[in-house]
Amino acid sequence: MRVVEVLGASTGGIGRHVADLAPRLVALGHEVTVLCPPATAAAHDLAGLDGGPPRRLARLRGVDLVHAHGYKAGAAALPWTRLRGIPLVVTWHNAVLAGGAAGRVGRALQALVARGADLTLGASSDLVAVARAAGARHAALGPVAAPRLAAPAVPRDRYRDDLGLGPDDVLVATVGRLAPQKNLGLVLDVAARLADRPDVTFVVAGGGPLHDVLADRVAREGTRVRLLGAVDDVASLLAAADLMLLTSTWEARALVAQEALLAGLPLVSTRVGGIEELVGTAAVLVPSDDADAAADAVRSLVDDPARRSALAAAGAVQAAGWPDEDQVARDLAATYADLVAARAAGHSTRSRPGT
Repeated sequence: MRVVEVLGASTGGIGRHVADLAPRLVALGHEVTVLCPPATAAAHDLAGLDGGPPRRLARLRGVDLVHAHGYKAGAAALPWTRLRGIPLVVTWHNAVLAGGAAGRVGRALQALVARGADLTLGASSDLVAVARAAGARHAALGPVAAPRLAAPAVPRDRYRDDLGLGPDDVLVATVGRLAPQKNLGLVLDVAARLADRPDVTFVVAGGGPLHDVLADRVAREGTRVRLLGAVDDVASLLAAADLMLLTSTWEARALVAQEALLAGLPLVSTRVGGIEELVGTAAVLVPSDDADAAADAVRSLVDDPARRSALAAAGAVQAAGWPDEDQVARDLAATYADLVAARAAGHSTRSRPGT
């Protein structure tokens, strides 16, 4: 079967998901081409599968199925797949969070793609519900696989020494793009509420458009928050940290939440999107707009190493139940085969979900 994976600009989780998926589909005997912008191809190891930007889809021949990642990629693929009579799978990885005209355009595209795709997969249950409300013919949960963590390159003690931390200090880590969805002002709110705790240090790893705004506020308030910029070796940061803080206004299946639990790092997160179904009771969840609740949760865990250890153990159990990349690839390959067979038989079918 010849499969085309289509995605837009992504230097993060979506691109990583496709980069993990494509070679596994090849190993299962399928011919796979990945169409994405040059920056996306450069950010991920596509193992020679890069077929150029999405507009090249119209030049391809002998394609059996197209899988678009994101409703914008789905909208780009929809006209060609309909013209050619080729099954289209679209995975929704993100919600439409914008208001105003941008939000209306986004929701209109969602509805167009939901009604046109043979199968819509949502990375979280709330996305599946939105797809069904928008008119999806078939929609199912298709979570992204749990990542495989690299081994830390820097020992915990040395990493902490480089940050100027003592053996009894508590390091609270946040990892994410410095963008509005990540709500990183909440990290600074929490740090301000723990100003009486000189043994607690916060670090934020990631780059993005809000760097200067956050840096100015840190300097003005004098909180113990360090902006590390983009960090390639996230595994070493996780190994050095004592607690992970996730403050997003929305996430589907947050990569950093998965990494935290896989690394045995206790997690405090906002209860948004698909976070609760991802982590279950293996994390402390707080309302997205409640800085006091987030600060109380962090303070409680700072003062209770035994509870941190219990959460870490619960996280390992929770993570053991997540599908890995191989399982996701096998399930998607079976889904693709169902859709291609149904199209060949001249009718649609309720295909199995991605997992």
